[in-house]
Formats: sequence, structure tokens, C-alpha cells
Amino acid sequence: MTPPSRQALVPFVSVDHMMRLVLHVGIERMMVELTDAIEADFRRWPQFDKTPRVASHSDIGVIELMPTSDGQQYGFKYVNGHPGNMRRGLQTVTAFGVLADVATGYPVMLSEMTILTALRTAATSAMAAKWLAPRDARAMAMIGNGAQAEFQALAMKAVCGIEEVRLYDIDPAATRKCAANLAGRGLRVVPCNSAEDAILGAQIITTCTADKQYATILTDNMVGGGVHINAVGGDCPGKTELAPAILHRAGIFVEYPPQTRIEGEIQQLDPDHPVTELWQVIAGQAPGRTGPSQVTLFDSVGFAIEDFSALRHIHARLRGTGFFQDLDMIADPDDPRDLFGMICRAEAVGAA
Repeated sequence: MTPPSRQALVPFVSVDHMMRLVLHVGIERMMVELTDAIEADFRRWPQFDKTPRVASHSDIGVIELMPTSDGQQYGFKYVNGHPGNMRRGLQTVTAFGVLADVATGYPVMLSEMTILTALRTAATSAMAAKWLAPRDARAMAMIGNGAQAEFQALAMKAVCGIEEVRLYDIDPAATRKCAANLAGRGLRVVPCNSAEDAILGAQIITTCTADKQYATILTDNMVGGGVHINAVGGDCPGKTELAPAILHRAGIFVEYPPQTRIEGEIQQLDPDHPVTELWQVIAGQAPGRTGPSQVTLFDSVGFAIEDFSALRHIHARLRGTGFFQDLDMIADPDDPRDLFGMICRAEAVGAA
């Protein structure tokens, strides 16, 4: 068989390659770089195509496509959210993504995004806290100690200077897992027996749970003035973590309102309840935290531009490394009109 041409080959970043790249760069360094990449794209938010993710919901989970383009490059992510998977020994969230060239339509990279989604979600949380949390924040409560918890804690440390993380999960084994993974990484790790205990002294509260139901992880009387809340937990219609009273007294910041009003905490509010788009804060078009006693809430649901930023950054980071595999993905006939001829020539070679 004739070997594929250079035009036919697309770099593929496997799970193994992603792990090796992250370790090569350094976990916290990668968090900082991804935060900077996402922030840079938020500053040029109006340049992007924006649409709520295309979701296929079932009683047990959701499968989504998340596309966007800046006119030069196009990216999309395939991602699922199946909370019951853990009981089967499977990941709750898995993902892969593609980055493509708008001028030709050719893909320029295919990548795993299960690990990359955890990295970009944590980087986005840290970016929001950088702009919205109290400047002297040094302690963070992490309620929900599943697959994303360590990423969230390390991003907050690297980007925002958090020194203490207070852990709580309804499953003590998850807390033990998280505490063990964070040991020796420069954080004071405090396992807690309740959500109330976890938020004591914390200026940043992160909720990151996965159950697909209306839940009240934080009640109104648990949240004092001056804190910042990152509501991160896997979002979809019918899935919430915060008591509505918290939303009514918080300054609410979101990624893309048409998507967040369907999937985020603000699905509990009237459709015209005022919110601020985070990109406007970063671009200097809207205020962020307005005073030391204000409660700020980042109603994080994840948006395609964040995935685009992550894919774009990984693509740039691959240069000069061997952390990818070339896949023969694009047919490249000698004559673009003679696709069938490729098969004929392969047939002839096989017969010989």
C-alpha cells in the first residue's frame, strides 16, 4: 500500500500523551497556562460563534456536542455526563475534541478531552475566582471530592494563591482519596465531616457534585457575606446545588446566559433575572466584585469557548514534542476529483 501523504495525517493526543504532556509542563504550570489561554479568548468573546451546546438527554445522563469558531479555527467537544457510571466502575464524564482549520475545513488535531476537560474546568474556575473572589482569599472549601476535586484545588493554588483546602463529600472514601492525592503538593488539606464544617473560614466555596437532581448542597444560612461561590457541579436541566435564596442575594456571573439559564443554578430564577457575563468583567465592560461584603457566584456550566481555548493551547504545546500520534484520517488523492481512483490503485497494489 502507498503510505499516506502528510496532508492525510492528523495529530492525535491520546490519554497517555496528554498525561505525559501535562507532567512535562508541570500540573500547576499547565493550570496557569490554560487560565491565561481561556482569559485571552474571553477578552475577544464577540469574535466567536456562540450557541448553547447540542444536548441529548436521557433519564440516566446526557451526551453533548459543544462547537465554536473564531473565524480562523473551529473546535468542538463531544462530552457525556452519566452520574450512575461510577457505580459501574466507569467515569462520570468522558470527552474528546477536534480542532480544525476554517480555511480548508481540515482537522489539525484530535485529542482526548476527559483529562483536558478537568484541566480546563479547573482553570476556568480559577479565572473566575481571580476576578471575583476576595483578594485576600487563602482558604477554599471543596464540597464534592470526586474526579475533578484535585484539579480545582491545584488550579486555585496556582492561580489565586490558595493555601488551605477544606474537603467534604457524602462519601468519606472520596474525601480520603482527594486528601491523599493532594498530600505533599503545598496545600494545607483539611478533611471535614460536614459541608458546614468545610465552609468555616473559607473565602471561596466550590461545589462540585454530580447527582442529576435538584439538590441543596448549600443552604442560605450557610453562606455569609463576602464569599465567592463557584458552582461547578455537572449541569443540566433539573440539576442544581444551591438554595434559591443564595441566588437572590448574590451577584451572579455566567458564561453564556442562553445556556446557563437552561442548565445552571439560575434555572431556578425568572428568565429575566439579571446576570453578568464573565467576559464583560474580564474585558473591563462590567464590574466584578463591588464590595467586601458582597456574595459573588460564578454559575459555571462550561462553554465551548473554554474547550476551544484548551484545544488551541494543547495544539501549540505539541510543537517540538513527541506527545502525539499521526493518524491517517484524511483521504488525499493525487487528483482531488478522483477519490474512487484511490480505491482502484489500492486494489491494484493489493492484487500485485
